[in-house]
Amino acid sequence: MTTIEKIERQIKENLILLYMKGLPKFPRCGFSAQAVQAISACGERFAYVDILQNLDIRSELPKYANWPTFPQLWIDGELIGGCNIIIEMYQQGKLQQLITATVNKYRQSTT
Repeated sequence: MTTIEKIERQIKENLILLYMKGLPKFPRCGFSAQAVQAISACGERFAYVDILQNLDIRSELPKYANWPTFPQLWIDGELIGGCNIIIEMYQQGKLQQLITATVNKYRQSTT
């Protein structure tokens, strides 16, 4: 499996996915820490990939996503953005709305 195929599979298999530096409980950069705080405050579980442990993804994802920095938040297969966008959306209440609507959409389709 190529790195791009791995990235595509991760994005497809995880409704809410954060590519970050470190782990949610132990972020290794301030931007990743802020992103985790905002996403966690929305109250839904999310998947993550530590790009410091996955150097192939760290090098290929920026080209794939056309987004040069980390963290990167993906919801329902769409790139939402990095730390500044995540924080701005959270402060405006839009991140919570998007996450709740997305999770509810999939909960309804499985019942």
